[in-house]
Amino acid sequence: MYPDLSYILHSIIGTEVDNGFSVVKTFGLLLALAILSSAYFLNLELKRKEGEGIFLPNIIQRVVGAPASIWELLINALFGFIFGFKILYAFQHFDEFKLDAPGVLFSSKGNLIGGILGALILAGLKYWEKQKEALPKPTTQNIKILPSDRLGDITLIAAFTGILGAKFFAIFEDFDNLQGGNFFEILLSGSGLAIYGGLIGGTIGVIWYLRRNNIRVLPFADAIAPALIMGYLVGRLGCQLSGDGDWGIVNTAPTPSWWFLPDWLWSYTYPQNVLNQGVPIDGCVGQYCRELAQGVYPTPVYEMVMSGIIFLILWALRKRLKVHGMLMCVYLMLNGVERYWIEKIRVNARYDNFLGFQPTQAEIIAVLFFLAGAIGYWVLRSRGNKVSPSLQA
Repeated sequence: MYPDLSYILHSIIGTEVDNGFSVVKTFGLLLALAILSSAYFLNLELKRKEGEGIFLPNIIQRVVGAPASIWELLINALFGFIFGFKILYAFQHFDEFKLDAPGVLFSSKGNLIGGILGALILAGLKYWEKQKEALPKPTTQNIKILPSDRLGDITLIAAFTGILGAKFFAIFEDFDNLQGGNFFEILLSGSGLAIYGGLIGGTIGVIWYLRRNNIRVLPFADAIAPALIMGYLVGRLGCQLSGDGDWGIVNTAPTPSWWFLPDWLWSYTYPQNVLNQGVPIDGCVGQYCRELAQGVYPTPVYEMVMSGIIFLILWALRKRLKVHGMLMCVYLMLNGVERYWIEKIRVNARYDNFLGFQPTQAEIIAVLFFLAGAIGYWVLRSRGNKVSPSLQA
């Protein structure tokens, strides 16, 4: 496994593990790549739909040539303070930061002088930037903005609300461990993310943004469907490479005779996993020197394969389904089926009694996703909801 970048570089070029590059955690790196890959495919679909006239530009007014406002200076000063407050502290306490970067970043620890310097620098840069563009008499211009022009804002909102939702769902999925603990410490820690919580949280945040900016929701949902499953695929790659605990149940069954793939795809012990779970590895050197005592199903790999298949299906259907919203419904159904069945061999907390069953949180949400997708598909198809491109939905 590769818990952080130092282990990846060690495998490639033979550098020492647990060096300065260990601050870059593999799962975090792949999570960032997952967001970027989703943004890439979303941009492709938005531009295609804009070219077909499904999305029309919104006209907004923008003041050109005005000096920096107090609000702009305060916002930049705030970001500069946070950046300087944390970065200077991390530099001064690098060993602590290297050991637990998220814990340091999300704590109250920092350097006040660094924060003040950061605030002054960023506020000064904003003031200087606006002064260069300032005109003797500021003018108001009408500017056409398409959804693809807002991709950066959409990505940031989806990432922020998605991570927040993933955190909350992970906390309540394992509510027993919350007893006697500090809720905010757990919330701000660098571990524990539930993918469905991220999807739901991100959806709420993005819909709020779309409505606020008069962007049609159903066509946008179709555009983002292939992007979501591609992001999921890349994210699961991060789970597999880091060994973050999203593996399957113990699989002690011998490799069947018909199995033509490598044995580790049948049962895997996740050596040097980022959680440091399991038994010590003989002769191992470094911070992460444990592996599971028994092999488990490498479910992240299985989910990557299924996600790839779902992506290809959605990509093939994206131009064929003409009714807005239907592609998203297909995504919900396929996602629900995939997650429901993978839960049968995944490690997850189960509810003691939920309507006479013992499901996991993900199984419940997967069933709801499938039902929502199936009902939505039937309703949209029966209505023939071919909305005019000139209307906003």
